[in-house]
Amino acid sequence: MPAYILLWYAFNIIFNIINKSTLNAFPCPWFIGTWQLFASGLFMAGLWVTKLHPVPTVDAKFFAALMPVALFHTIGHIAAVVSFSQMAVSFAHIVKSAEPVFSVALSGPLLGVTYPWYVWASLFPIVAGCSLSAMKEVSFAWSGFNNAMISNLGMVLRNIYSKKSLNDYKHIDGINLFGLISIASLVYCLPAGIYFEGSTWQATWNAAVAKVGKEAVLKLLLWGGVFYHLYNQLSYMVLDLGISPVTFSVGNTMKRVAVVVSSVMFFRNPVAPLNWAGSFIAIAGTYLYSLATERYAAEKKAAAAAAAAKKQQE
Repeated sequence: MPAYILLWYAFNIIFNIINKSTLNAFPCPWFIGTWQLFASGLFMAGLWVTKLHPVPTVDAKFFAALMPVALFHTIGHIAAVVSFSQMAVSFAHIVKSAEPVFSVALSGPLLGVTYPWYVWASLFPIVAGCSLSAMKEVSFAWSGFNNAMISNLGMVLRNIYSKKSLNDYKHIDGINLFGLISIASLVYCLPAGIYFEGSTWQATWNAAVAKVGKEAVLKLLLWGGVFYHLYNQLSYMVLDLGISPVTFSVGNTMKRVAVVVSSVMFFRNPVAPLNWAGSFIAIAGTYLYSLATERYAAEKKAAAAAAAAKKQQE
């Protein structure tokens, strides 16, 4: 297990550095985001052809259920890449830590889930920390902040619709599901990328080649695609180890800390003490949220068991 977690951290850190470096050299986030989805699908196809990973059993009904999930995944993925192109990786990740706020707010109307007060209270440090980290943030840009928030919304809706639409396909493991979502997302992402950004690709490519060289741009794109898939695959492999949700959340929280710190060190972004304080308050808030939701799940399970025991006695 420690090896998987270390690789998960390492691949995520490497991906974020490569992704930002690619965006700095070739600032076409729609192209880069589309390429990452394609690379992930190609990676999975290689695993299926070589039988290094079992081929999933799917049908037309599955893809009909998958397409809404893929739509929200596309929105979350592309909005994140656009956000990373508009501000520092470290600050974009702090804004991304606000994802639980959307999860709690939308689970009620869409899933009928109501959370107790202590889950709502755990969101306060996330909101407060994000607000503090934005104060005097050198790289702050409203467009980047808004796109990071759109990414949060997209990813939460992806998770919610996965629960609503894909409950009948639990035989498909996480790695295969991520690969299939990546492939399905291309249906939305490629035409949208051509529409919004396609007219700029040639000129931006020529400028990038003139700036850093063709080989350098191709290497950044290649390795960005590889590590995009690898860090996502490792996250599912860590989940498949059977660890508890709280343990995974702790690992995910520390991973975000590692990404924030490493990106600041690599890109040498100026960070004020107030920004650091806000960043770690927001990240600590995501951990408190994990503890609160785990407590709520345990209470629900205990209540259901007590109700079943009482019914049996009657």
